[in-house]
Amino acid sequence: MKYSVCNELFGELPLARACAIIRQAGFDGVEFTPYTVFGDLSPGGINKGVAEVKRVLDGEGLAYAGFHWLMAKPEGLHFAALDPQARARSLDHLKRLIEASGKLGGGNLILGSPRQRSGFPGRSAQDALKYLEEGLASVAGTLSDCNSFLLIEQLSTDQTDVVTTFEEAAAMVDRIGKPSVSSMFDFHNSAHLPQAWDELITRYASYIRHVHLNEADGRAPGTGASDYSSAWKALKAAGYSGWGSIEIFEIPEDPMTMLKRSRALFRHLDEEKE
Repeated sequence: MKYSVCNELFGELPLARACAIIRQAGFDGVEFTPYTVFGDLSPGGINKGVAEVKRVLDGEGLAYAGFHWLMAKPEGLHFAALDPQARARSLDHLKRLIEASGKLGGGNLILGSPRQRSGFPGRSAQDALKYLEEGLASVAGTLSDCNSFLLIEQLSTDQTDVVTTFEEAAAMVDRIGKPSVSSMFDFHNSAHLPQAWDELITRYASYIRHVHLNEADGRAPGTGASDYSSAWKALKAAGYSGWGSIEIFEIPEDPMTMLKRSRALFRHLDEEKE
């Protein structure tokens, strides 16, 4: 596994300083929240942001791992908006992010964005899913051209009513039938499911192109009681060699100490005997 860090855990810390910490803590790459580096997310803002991200990553010897929180900003995006023009704007925004990913060398775009894919009054969850599938299929060519992958993230039912299990994620990927559209695994978001982490990984290994690393409660790996041993064995058995990216739901007071602690945990798990 290659290890990266999601940049939003640094809050308002300048990108250059955040990336220096990531490198010093022993990580290989960075996964970005677009609105933290692309300003107003206009085409000009994205182009300027891409140039800055490339400069900082190259300066620290880090790789671009991908994007997440794709649709959180700007306001008003939704795959299944009642207004066809709003749906078109949402897909145009996604295409711009895919193109930005290509300019950064290609990577994984993680589609969580629960509000922007869920059903709402006037649009059932079933219809929202249909529009989501159509939208993702429509950008598959752009993804291939940009050496990137769109990965649907299974989320808990308190976040969304569209794709809440791995069965649903896999079925959607199969219906779309495009190599550039697949899925991923998040420890926190799968913690509520009846299956154990290792069982899910083993069953859906062929759909897992990215892994978000966190505790069951969403904090940093190694800060809670989660036992990752069986999950790591399942990832090894599946031959997983993609990114494992720290994605947490807090801004730690001391990110360097937190990241070093998590990196030590991953090193121990990587060295653990079968």
